[in-house]
Amino acid sequence: MPDMIGWLGSWYPWVKAAHVVFVIFWMAGLFMLPRFYAYHQEARSGTSEWKVWEEREARLIRLILNPSLVITWVLGLSLVLNTGVGGEGWFHVKFAAVGLLVLYHLWMVAYAKRLAEGGTLLSNRTMRLLNEVPGLMAAIAVVMVIVRPF
Repeated sequence: MPDMIGWLGSWYPWVKAAHVVFVIFWMAGLFMLPRFYAYHQEARSGTSEWKVWEEREARLIRLILNPSLVITWVLGLSLVLNTGVGGEGWFHVKFAAVGLLVLYHLWMVAYAKRLAEGGTLLSNRTMRLLNEVPGLMAAIAVVMVIVRPF
């Protein structure tokens, strides 16, 4: 069976499945966080509602986003090392899309600090539009992995 190659052996499909699961968790968090920020910004600074949104954002980042990012990368790199696809064209495009997702993730996490400190904020409309970034990058990554157009 071709999927059971490399040093992962029979663990390959399990690692691949876990990778997909943690990508889903990561993406869910990336879709939720800008919405949280939009609602947070609608609350008045210093109110109990403001504090609730800060706590929700911190939990989302600490319990879902950051761990999912790390686990996704560890499992993904294991799959790449196992299969040797790192030199293929489709993989370079996928890797770039995932790299942009990491930058988006880091920017979103930094925005929580900016929001807490009362820095210049983006409009709620902009925050809602930012929800499109992870979807677009995920679509590119999925097409590259499934279709492998080059």
